[in-house]
Amino acid sequence: MKWLAGLIILVFIFIIAASADFFFGRYFHRIKSRRSSYPVRNGRIQLITSGPDLFSNYFDDLYKAKKNIHVLFYIVKNDRFSNLFFDILIEQARNGIAVRLLLDWFGSRMVSKKLIKKARSSGVEVEFCHRPRFPFTFFALQQRNHRKVTIIDGKIGYVGGFNVGKEYIDLDPVLSPWRDYHLRIEGEGIADLQKEFLFDWEKATGRSHLKDISLFPTLEKGPMLYRFFPTQGVDAEEQILELINQADQSIFIGTPYFIPPDKLVSGLEQAIHRGVAVTILVPNKSDHPLVKEASFHYLHRILAAGGAVFEYEAGFFHAKVILIDGKICDIGTANFDYRSFKLNYEINCFIYDQDFIKEAERTVQEDISKSSRTSIAKLNNPAITTRLKKWTGMMLKHFL
Repeated sequence: MKWLAGLIILVFIFIIAASADFFFGRYFHRIKSRRSSYPVRNGRIQLITSGPDLFSNYFDDLYKAKKNIHVLFYIVKNDRFSNLFFDILIEQARNGIAVRLLLDWFGSRMVSKKLIKKARSSGVEVEFCHRPRFPFTFFALQQRNHRKVTIIDGKIGYVGGFNVGKEYIDLDPVLSPWRDYHLRIEGEGIADLQKEFLFDWEKATGRSHLKDISLFPTLEKGPMLYRFFPTQGVDAEEQILELINQADQSIFIGTPYFIPPDKLVSGLEQAIHRGVAVTILVPNKSDHPLVKEASFHYLHRILAAGGAVFEYEAGFFHAKVILIDGKICDIGTANFDYRSFKLNYEINCFIYDQDFIKEAERTVQEDISKSSRTSIAKLNNPAITTRLKKWTGMMLKHFL
Protein backbone atom coordinates (compact mmCIF):
# COMPACT_ATOMS: atom_id res chain seq x y z
CA MET A 1 0.00 0.00 0.00
CA LYS A 2 3.03 2.27 0.23
CA TRP A 3 2.92 2.83 -3.52
CA LEU A 4 -0.71 3.98 -3.26
CA ALA A 5 0.11 6.42 -0.47
CA GLY A 6 3.04 7.69 -2.51
CA LEU A 7 0.82 8.12 -5.56
CA ILE A 8 -1.76 10.06 -3.56
CA ILE A 9 0.96 12.34 -2.21
CA LEU A 10 2.32 12.94 -5.73
CA VAL A 11 -1.15 13.75 -7.05
CA PHE A 12 -1.73 16.13 -4.15
CA ILE A 13 1.61 17.87 -4.78
CA PHE A 14 0.80 18.16 -8.50
CA ILE A 15 -2.61 19.71 -7.80
CA ILE A 16 -1.09 22.24 -5.38
CA ALA A 17 1.73 23.11 -7.80
CA ALA A 18 -0.60 23.40 -10.81
CA SER A 19 -3.06 25.55 -8.84
CA ALA A 20 -0.29 27.89 -7.70
CA ASP A 21 1.11 28.04 -11.25
CA PHE A 22 -2.33 28.89 -12.64
CA PHE A 23 -3.15 31.47 -9.96
CA PHE A 24 0.12 33.37 -10.20
CA GLY A 25 0.30 33.00 -13.97
CA ARG A 26 -3.10 34.61 -14.37
CA TYR A 27 -2.28 37.24 -11.74
CA PHE A 28 0.81 38.44 -13.59
CA HIS A 29 -0.96 38.15 -16.93
CA ARG A 30 -3.68 40.53 -15.72
CA ILE A 31 -1.01 43.03 -14.68
CA LYS A 32 0.92 42.83 -17.95
CA SER A 33 -1.94 42.36 -20.43
CA ARG A 34 -2.49 45.01 -23.07
CA ARG A 35 -5.89 46.73 -23.05
CA SER A 36 -7.14 48.00 -26.40
CA SER A 37 -10.07 50.37 -26.75
CA TYR A 38 -11.36 51.37 -30.16
CA PRO A 39 -13.98 54.00 -31.02
CA VAL A 40 -17.17 53.48 -32.98
CA ARG A 41 -16.40 53.24 -36.69
CA ASN A 42 -18.33 53.51 -39.95
CA GLY A 43 -18.39 50.71 -42.50
CA ARG A 44 -20.26 47.81 -44.05
CA ILE A 45 -20.92 44.42 -42.49
CA GLN A 46 -22.22 41.19 -43.99
CA LEU A 47 -23.47 38.36 -41.76
CA ILE A 48 -22.65 34.84 -43.01
CA THR A 49 -23.99 31.77 -41.20
CA SER A 50 -23.13 28.89 -43.55
CA GLY A 51 -19.64 27.44 -43.91
CA PRO A 52 -19.88 26.83 -47.67
CA ASP A 53 -21.17 30.40 -48.18
CA LEU A 54 -18.48 31.87 -45.95
CA PHE A 55 -15.55 30.12 -47.56
CA SER A 56 -16.86 30.82 -51.06
CA ASN A 57 -16.71 34.55 -50.26
CA TYR A 58 -13.52 34.20 -48.23
CA PHE A 59 -11.50 32.33 -50.85
CA ASP A 60 -12.72 34.73 -53.54
CA ASP A 61 -11.41 37.67 -51.49
CA LEU A 62 -8.10 35.88 -50.90
CA TYR A 63 -7.67 35.37 -54.65
CA LYS A 64 -8.42 39.05 -55.28
CA ALA A 65 -5.73 40.28 -52.85
CA LYS A 66 -3.32 42.74 -54.43
CA LYS A 67 -0.76 43.45 -51.67
CA ASN A 68 -1.06 41.52 -48.42
CA ILE A 69 -3.02 38.85 -46.58
CA HIS A 70 -2.96 38.54 -42.79
CA VAL A 71 -4.66 35.49 -41.28
CA LEU A 72 -5.10 34.32 -37.69
CA PHE A 73 -7.01 31.14 -36.84
CA TYR A 74 -7.40 29.21 -33.63
CA ILE A 75 -7.92 25.91 -35.45
CA VAL A 76 -6.68 24.74 -38.81
CA LYS A 77 -7.11 20.99 -39.22
CA ASN A 78 -5.08 18.42 -41.13
CA ASP A 79 -7.58 17.49 -43.85
CA ARG A 80 -8.29 18.15 -47.52
CA PHE A 81 -10.14 21.38 -46.90
CA SER A 82 -7.33 22.73 -44.73
CA ASN A 83 -4.87 21.76 -47.48
CA LEU A 84 -6.97 23.76 -49.96
CA PHE A 85 -6.75 26.75 -47.63
CA PHE A 86 -2.96 26.41 -47.51
CA ASP A 87 -2.80 25.98 -51.29
CA ILE A 88 -4.50 29.35 -51.81
CA LEU A 89 -2.12 31.11 -49.43
CA ILE A 90 0.86 29.42 -51.10
CA GLU A 91 -0.34 30.41 -54.57
CA GLN A 92 -0.83 34.01 -53.53
CA ALA A 93 2.61 34.15 -51.90
CA ARG A 94 4.15 32.84 -55.11
CA ASN A 95 2.27 35.59 -56.96
CA GLY A 96 4.08 38.19 -54.88
CA ILE A 97 1.45 38.82 -52.21
CA ALA A 98 2.83 39.25 -48.69
CA VAL A 99 1.13 36.46 -46.71
CA ARG A 100 1.35 36.12 -42.93
CA LEU A 101 -0.38 33.20 -41.20
CA LEU A 102 -0.58 33.05 -37.40
CA LEU A 103 -1.94 29.90 -35.76
CA ASP A 104 -2.63 29.00 -32.16
CA TRP A 105 -0.08 26.40 -31.08
CA PHE A 106 -2.62 24.14 -29.36
CA GLY A 107 -5.64 24.60 -31.61
CA SER A 108 -3.67 24.03 -34.84
CA ARG A 109 -1.31 21.37 -33.50
CA MET A 110 -2.49 18.84 -36.11
CA VAL A 111 -1.30 20.83 -39.14
CA SER A 112 1.41 18.75 -40.82
CA LYS A 113 5.01 19.90 -40.57
CA LYS A 114 5.43 19.02 -44.23
CA LEU A 115 2.68 21.45 -45.21
CA ILE A 116 4.11 24.21 -43.03
CA LYS A 117 7.54 23.67 -44.59
CA LYS A 118 6.03 23.87 -48.07
CA ALA A 119 4.20 27.10 -47.21
CA ARG A 120 7.30 28.71 -45.76
CA SER A 121 9.45 27.71 -48.73
CA SER A 122 6.83 29.32 -50.99
CA GLY A 123 7.03 32.64 -49.14
CA VAL A 124 4.20 32.33 -46.61
CA GLU A 125 5.28 33.52 -43.17
CA VAL A 126 3.80 30.84 -40.90
CA GLU A 127 4.10 31.30 -37.14
CA PHE A 128 2.55 29.79 -34.03
CA CYS A 129 1.43 31.76 -30.98
CA HIS A 130 0.80 30.84 -27.35
CA ARG A 131 3.42 28.14 -27.15
CA PRO A 132 4.11 26.69 -23.68
CA ARG A 133 6.57 28.84 -21.76
CA PHE A 134 8.31 29.10 -18.42
CA PRO A 135 7.49 30.22 -15.79
CA PHE A 136 3.80 29.47 -15.23
CA THR A 137 3.79 26.62 -17.73
CA PHE A 138 0.44 25.20 -16.59
CA PHE A 139 -1.24 28.58 -17.02
CA ALA A 140 0.38 29.01 -20.45
CA LEU A 141 -0.90 25.59 -21.52
CA GLN A 142 -4.46 26.71 -20.71
CA GLN A 143 -4.34 30.05 -22.51
CA ARG A 144 -5.30 30.13 -26.21
CA ASN A 145 -5.48 32.69 -28.98
CA HIS A 146 -9.10 31.93 -29.88
CA ARG A 147 -9.38 34.71 -32.46
CA LYS A 148 -10.35 34.02 -36.08
CA VAL A 149 -9.31 37.09 -38.02
CA THR A 150 -8.36 37.87 -41.61
CA ILE A 151 -7.36 41.21 -43.12
CA ILE A 152 -6.94 41.51 -46.89
CA ASP A 153 -5.05 44.50 -48.33
CA GLY A 154 -5.90 46.39 -45.14
CA LYS A 155 -9.42 46.94 -46.53
CA ILE A 156 -11.48 43.78 -46.01
CA GLY A 157 -11.81 41.97 -42.70
CA TYR A 158 -13.30 38.71 -41.50
CA VAL A 159 -14.05 37.80 -37.88
CA GLY A 160 -16.36 35.26 -36.27
CA GLY A 161 -16.77 31.67 -35.16
CA PHE A 162 -15.62 29.59 -38.13
CA ASN A 163 -12.24 27.86 -38.14
CA VAL A 164 -10.70 25.85 -41.00
CA GLY A 165 -11.56 22.15 -41.32
CA LYS A 166 -14.06 19.81 -42.92
CA GLU A 167 -16.65 20.13 -40.14
CA TYR A 168 -16.97 23.86 -40.83
CA ILE A 169 -18.15 23.17 -44.39
CA ASP A 170 -20.64 20.49 -43.30
CA LEU A 171 -18.52 17.43 -44.11
CA ASP A 172 -18.51 15.96 -40.59
CA PRO A 173 -21.19 13.25 -40.30
CA VAL A 174 -21.71 13.90 -36.58
CA LEU A 175 -21.71 17.71 -36.33
CA SER A 176 -23.15 18.72 -39.70
CA PRO A 177 -24.66 21.05 -40.57
CA TRP A 178 -22.41 23.46 -38.68
CA ARG A 179 -24.23 26.65 -37.66
CA ASP A 180 -22.06 29.67 -36.95
CA TYR A 181 -21.99 33.46 -37.31
CA HIS A 182 -19.14 35.17 -39.17
CA LEU A 183 -18.74 38.76 -40.35
CA ARG A 184 -17.27 40.18 -43.54
CA ILE A 185 -16.40 43.79 -42.74
CA GLU A 186 -15.26 46.87 -44.63
CA GLY A 187 -14.68 50.46 -43.55
CA GLU A 188 -12.75 52.39 -40.93
CA GLY A 189 -12.61 49.58 -38.38
CA ILE A 190 -10.36 47.43 -40.55
CA ALA A 191 -7.41 49.53 -39.36
CA ASP A 192 -8.28 48.48 -35.79
CA LEU A 193 -8.50 44.82 -36.83
CA GLN A 194 -5.15 45.16 -38.57
CA LYS A 195 -3.57 46.58 -35.42
CA GLU A 196 -4.83 43.68 -33.32
CA PHE A 197 -3.41 41.15 -35.76
CA LEU A 198 -0.06 42.95 -35.79
CA PHE A 199 0.01 43.11 -31.97
CA ASP A 200 -0.53 39.33 -31.88
CA TRP A 201 2.08 38.84 -34.62
CA GLU A 202 4.68 40.88 -32.75
CA LYS A 203 4.00 39.06 -29.48
CA ALA A 204 4.47 35.69 -31.20
CA THR A 205 7.45 36.55 -33.41
CA GLY A 206 9.15 39.63 -32.00
CA ARG A 207 8.77 41.27 -35.42
CA SER A 208 6.77 44.52 -35.56
CA HIS A 209 4.99 45.91 -38.62
CA LEU A 210 2.84 48.45 -36.79
CA LYS A 211 4.75 51.38 -38.31
CA ASP A 212 4.39 50.07 -41.87
CA ILE A 213 1.98 52.64 -43.32
CA SER A 214 1.39 50.50 -46.42
CA LEU A 215 -0.64 48.17 -44.19
CA PHE A 216 -3.02 51.00 -43.26
CA PRO A 217 -4.56 52.38 -46.46
CA THR A 218 -7.18 55.11 -46.54
CA LEU A 219 -10.55 53.54 -45.76
CA GLU A 220 -13.97 54.61 -46.95
CA LYS A 221 -16.76 55.23 -44.50
CA GLY A 222 -19.92 53.18 -44.75
CA PRO A 223 -23.47 53.47 -43.40
CA MET A 224 -23.12 51.04 -40.46
CA LEU A 225 -21.79 51.84 -36.99
CA TYR A 226 -19.64 49.26 -35.21
CA ARG A 227 -16.57 48.88 -33.02
CA PHE A 228 -14.15 46.11 -32.19
CA PHE A 229 -13.68 44.87 -28.64
CA PRO A 230 -10.50 42.75 -28.24
CA THR A 231 -9.72 41.02 -24.95
CA GLN A 232 -6.91 38.91 -23.48
CA GLY A 233 -8.80 37.09 -20.74
CA VAL A 234 -9.16 40.43 -18.95
CA ASP A 235 -12.06 42.95 -18.91
CA ALA A 236 -14.45 40.90 -21.08
CA GLU A 237 -16.59 39.90 -18.11
CA GLU A 238 -17.04 43.51 -17.04
CA GLN A 239 -17.93 44.63 -20.57
CA ILE A 240 -20.62 41.97 -21.01
CA LEU A 241 -21.99 42.63 -17.52
CA GLU A 242 -22.37 46.28 -18.49
CA LEU A 243 -24.46 45.23 -21.51
CA ILE A 244 -26.61 42.98 -19.32
CA ASN A 245 -27.15 45.68 -16.71
CA GLN A 246 -28.25 48.28 -19.26
CA ALA A 247 -30.89 46.00 -20.83
CA ASP A 248 -34.50 46.91 -20.06
CA GLN A 249 -36.44 44.79 -22.57
CA SER A 250 -34.65 41.73 -23.91
CA ILE A 251 -31.38 39.80 -23.84
CA PHE A 252 -30.57 37.00 -26.25
CA ILE A 253 -27.41 34.93 -25.86
CA GLY A 254 -26.39 32.30 -28.39
CA THR A 255 -23.33 30.24 -27.49
CA PRO A 256 -22.01 26.69 -27.88
CA TYR A 257 -20.80 26.64 -24.26
CA PHE A 258 -22.82 28.29 -21.48
CA ILE A 259 -20.44 28.09 -18.49
CA PRO A 260 -20.21 31.73 -17.36
CA PRO A 261 -18.63 33.27 -14.27
CA ASP A 262 -21.08 33.68 -11.39
CA LYS A 263 -21.12 37.46 -11.75
CA LEU A 264 -22.71 37.16 -15.21
CA VAL A 265 -25.26 34.54 -14.15
CA SER A 266 -26.28 36.79 -11.27
CA GLY A 267 -26.53 39.71 -13.70
CA LEU A 268 -28.88 37.71 -15.92
CA GLU A 269 -30.99 36.65 -12.92
CA GLN A 270 -31.29 40.28 -11.83
CA ALA A 271 -32.27 41.29 -15.37
CA ILE A 272 -35.06 38.70 -15.37
CA HIS A 273 -36.29 39.95 -11.99
CA ARG A 274 -36.57 43.51 -13.33
CA GLY A 275 -38.70 42.31 -16.25
CA VAL A 276 -36.15 41.70 -19.00
CA ALA A 277 -36.91 38.73 -21.28
CA VAL A 278 -33.77 36.56 -21.23
CA THR A 279 -33.34 33.82 -23.84
CA ILE A 280 -30.41 31.42 -24.10
CA LEU A 281 -29.71 29.25 -27.16
CA VAL A 282 -27.22 26.39 -26.89
CA PRO A 283 -26.61 23.29 -29.01
CA ASN A 284 -28.20 19.96 -28.19
CA LYS A 285 -25.17 18.20 -29.66
CA SER A 286 -21.78 18.63 -28.03
CA ASP A 287 -18.36 18.74 -29.69
CA HIS A 288 -16.36 18.45 -26.44
CA PRO A 289 -16.67 16.16 -23.41
CA LEU A 290 -18.41 17.52 -20.29
CA VAL A 291 -19.27 21.01 -21.63
CA LYS A 292 -22.96 20.23 -22.07
CA GLU A 293 -23.37 18.75 -18.61
CA ALA A 294 -21.23 21.51 -17.06
CA SER A 295 -23.74 24.06 -18.39
CA PHE A 296 -26.74 22.46 -16.64
CA HIS A 297 -26.12 24.23 -13.32
CA TYR A 298 -26.12 27.67 -14.97
CA LEU A 299 -29.04 26.94 -17.29
CA HIS A 300 -31.00 25.68 -14.28
CA ARG A 301 -30.48 29.07 -12.59
CA ILE A 302 -31.71 30.92 -15.69
CA LEU A 303 -34.82 28.73 -15.91
CA ALA A 304 -35.52 29.01 -12.18
CA ALA A 305 -35.38 32.80 -12.44
CA GLY A 306 -37.89 32.79 -15.33
CA GLY A 307 -35.68 32.84 -18.41
CA ALA A 308 -36.06 30.69 -21.53
CA VAL A 309 -33.53 28.12 -22.74
CA PHE A 310 -33.52 26.47 -26.16
CA GLU A 311 -31.40 23.64 -27.57
CA TYR A 312 -30.55 23.79 -31.27
CA GLU A 313 -31.51 20.55 -33.04
CA ALA A 314 -30.60 21.11 -36.71
CA GLY A 315 -26.88 20.36 -36.47
CA PHE A 316 -24.23 21.88 -34.21
CA PHE A 317 -24.69 25.48 -33.03
CA HIS A 318 -21.32 27.24 -32.62
CA ALA A 319 -22.32 30.92 -32.98
CA LYS A 320 -21.32 33.56 -30.46
CA VAL A 321 -24.00 36.25 -30.46
CA ILE A 322 -25.61 38.61 -27.96
CA LEU A 323 -28.57 40.91 -28.70
CA ILE A 324 -29.60 43.64 -26.27
CA ASP A 325 -32.99 45.43 -26.59
CA GLY A 326 -32.76 45.40 -30.40
CA LYS A 327 -30.11 48.13 -30.07
CA ILE A 328 -26.78 46.31 -29.80
CA CYS A 329 -25.58 43.14 -31.50
CA ASP A 330 -22.36 41.45 -30.36
CA ILE A 331 -20.83 38.86 -32.70
CA GLY A 332 -17.30 37.53 -32.57
CA THR A 333 -15.05 34.77 -31.29
CA ALA A 334 -15.84 34.73 -27.55
CA ASN A 335 -17.99 31.99 -26.08
CA PHE A 336 -20.10 32.58 -22.97
CA ASP A 337 -17.76 30.59 -20.74
CA TYR A 338 -14.93 30.85 -18.25
CA ARG A 339 -12.26 30.18 -20.85
CA SER A 340 -13.29 33.08 -23.09
CA PHE A 341 -13.82 35.48 -20.19
CA LYS A 342 -10.82 34.53 -18.05
CA LEU A 343 -8.14 33.01 -20.32
CA ASN A 344 -8.40 33.36 -24.07
CA TYR A 345 -7.46 36.08 -26.49
CA GLU A 346 -10.76 36.99 -28.17
CA ILE A 347 -12.17 39.70 -30.41
CA ASN A 348 -15.82 40.67 -30.81
CA CYS A 349 -17.63 43.25 -32.89
CA PHE A 350 -20.35 45.43 -31.34
CA ILE A 351 -22.78 46.51 -34.06
CA TYR A 352 -25.23 49.38 -33.67
CA ASP A 353 -26.83 49.49 -37.13
CA GLN A 354 -30.59 48.90 -36.91
CA ASP A 355 -30.93 47.16 -40.27
CA PHE A 356 -28.15 44.72 -39.40
CA ILE A 357 -29.64 44.08 -35.96
CA LYS A 358 -33.02 43.29 -37.53
CA GLU A 359 -31.30 40.81 -39.85
CA ALA A 360 -29.52 39.24 -36.87
CA GLU A 361 -32.84 39.00 -35.00
CA ARG A 362 -34.45 37.24 -37.97
CA THR A 363 -31.51 34.83 -38.12
CA VAL A 364 -31.81 34.14 -34.40
CA GLN A 365 -35.54 33.48 -34.71
CA GLU A 366 -34.82 31.04 -37.54
CA ASP A 367 -32.38 29.21 -35.27
CA ILE A 368 -34.87 29.16 -32.39
CA SER A 369 -37.48 27.67 -34.74
CA LYS A 370 -35.08 24.75 -35.24
CA SER A 371 -34.64 24.27 -31.51
CA SER A 372 -36.48 22.60 -28.64
CA ARG A 373 -37.32 24.42 -25.43
CA THR A 374 -35.73 22.81 -22.42
CA SER A 375 -36.92 22.68 -18.82
CA ILE A 376 -35.66 22.20 -15.29
CA ALA A 377 -37.08 18.67 -15.31
CA LYS A 378 -35.03 17.81 -18.39
CA LEU A 379 -31.85 19.24 -16.87
CA ASN A 380 -32.42 17.23 -13.68
CA ASN A 381 -31.55 13.97 -15.42
CA PRO A 382 -31.27 11.33 -12.68
CA ALA A 383 -28.85 9.13 -14.67
CA ILE A 384 -25.66 8.50 -12.73
CA THR A 385 -23.47 9.14 -15.79
CA THR A 386 -25.09 12.53 -16.38
CA ARG A 387 -24.72 13.52 -12.73
CA LEU A 388 -21.09 12.42 -12.72
CA LYS A 389 -20.36 14.42 -15.90
CA LYS A 390 -22.12 17.44 -14.40
CA TRP A 391 -20.05 17.24 -11.21
CA THR A 392 -16.80 16.70 -13.11
CA GLY A 393 -17.62 19.55 -15.50
CA MET A 394 -18.26 21.90 -12.60
CA MET A 395 -14.93 20.96 -11.05
CA LEU A 396 -13.12 21.65 -14.34
CA LYS A 397 -15.19 24.63 -15.49
CA HIS A 398 -12.18 26.94 -15.78
CA PHE A 399 -10.52 24.65 -18.31
CA LEU A 400 -13.34 23.31 -20.53
